[in-house]
Amino acid sequence: MNGKFFDLKKEKQDRMINAALKTFALHGYRHASTDDIVREASISKGLLFHYFESKLGVYSFIYDYSVRYTILELRSTIDRKEQDLFEIMRQTERARLQAMRGYPCMQLFLDRAMSEDVSEALLAVEEKREALEEAYQEVEDRIDYSLLPGDVDGEKLRRMLAFTIRGLMAERFQNASCQPEMLYQDICDYIDMTRRLVYRPAE
Repeated sequence: MNGKFFDLKKEKQDRMINAALKTFALHGYRHASTDDIVREASISKGLLFHYFESKLGVYSFIYDYSVRYTILELRSTIDRKEQDLFEIMRQTERARLQAMRGYPCMQLFLDRAMSEDVSEALLAVEEKREALEEAYQEVEDRIDYSLLPGDVDGEKLRRMLAFTIRGLMAERFQNASCQPEMLYQDICDYIDMTRRLVYRPAE
């Protein structure tokens, strides 16, 4: 990647980043086209390749950028002393919301990248992928599952909520109706509803 990319005006940087995020999030590495990226960003293909040289160069850059941005938001948003499963999940989603305000497709892109199957793309981002997984594991390790009722499998509960959240996000993007604030509120509603069910007094 040509370091002079960061000499561009921030608006143009973000336009190119968002175009690449959207294209790779919707189509995956194999089927993503640089033609779609430049069309979405309203730039020439020559300009794109001037800064990134190839499709793989674009993919590697936005993955690295997304990981750095996400980890920064996680570390600045989540209370390090928090141990409650539901509150940690709420704060995690708040961190993702912060990222989505500037980069609406960032989380969808990172989720799509988790199922990437093109070897050159996998190898290009392997180190950063591990860094992101470690950051999320650091957050998960703070959860004290003993705070939950004794008959509740905390890990399965966390995974259930995580699948629900990913499904909500994917559905909103497929319907082209993703507004970060509304998505965050819907996610919180699911988290709060699950909390109420878990702690509901036995009849």
